Amino acid sequence: MCLVKFDLHCHSSEGSTDARFSILDHCRVLKEHGFGGLLITDHDSYQGYEAYRLAGAKDDDFVVLRGIEYDTLEYGHFIVVLPNTVPQELYDLLEHRGLPLSRLIKLVHGFGGILGPAHPFGEVFLSFAQTKPWKKREKKRFMEQFDFLEGYNACESEEDNLRARQLAHYFKLPLIAGTDAHAEDYLGKACTYLPEWIRTEEDFIAYYKEGNCPKVWGRRYGHTTKDRIGFFNIYLVMGFYFYNKFGALWNYWRRKKLYDAAIKELQRRTRQ
Repeated sequence: MCLVKFDLHCHSSEGSTDARFSILDHCRVLKEHGFGGLLITDHDSYQGYEAYRLAGAKDDDFVVLRGIEYDTLEYGHFIVVLPNTVPQELYDLLEHRGLPLSRLIKLVHGFGGILGPAHPFGEVFLSFAQTKPWKKREKKRFMEQFDFLEGYNACESEEDNLRARQLAHYFKLPLIAGTDAHAEDYLGKACTYLPEWIRTEEDFIAYYKEGNCPKVWGRRYGHTTKDRIGFFNIYLVMGFYFYNKFGALWNYWRRKKLYDAAIKELQRRTRQ
């Protein structure tokens, strides 16, 4: 079986306010590095994927999959991949940060998608194992419901990535790896080796649901913002924390309306 290198954690300037590189440039540079595909995971946004789709830049030699990095209310960031058969209301909902993790899991699994924690030992507040609930509640309650775990993130330390892989091994979770790229110089520094037959989100979901455990590889990108500003990074992290909390509160009524619509559709499909 021929394996292809995928970057399964990328941000685009069209979909993430802190990214400085367009999705089309991502594709071009990754191809130059010998990659065969990527998963777009903008922050609470599908705009990067929409920009790629509207550009009509489909390439038979390079696969672009739609995903998202979702900010949960209490457990940090999660990579989510949905099949193309889900209602538009669910895509719209995931562009509104702040769902509790239990509700996110219910919806994603109910509609046939998969999810797992991004950079689980990364920044405090933003990463599953670094959130306060992790220290207070039984960790198995959620770990056993994840479909994968990010085992190598090029922006995190070797120690934190090792801890992530050890956690995945303990709970028998398959891995993904990605650069978490926000600019060109991140690209090519981490990958997941996936079979060449993965061409769609449904293929990707089926591969992980079947219990496959792909190999991952990476080397650390040592010039992230936190590397450059050192101690002062904690203030940036706190800023993101309050930004997410404010966003969750601001989005409450719109998010509730979309959540109720998605639950109604899920119940209708379950009855059929």
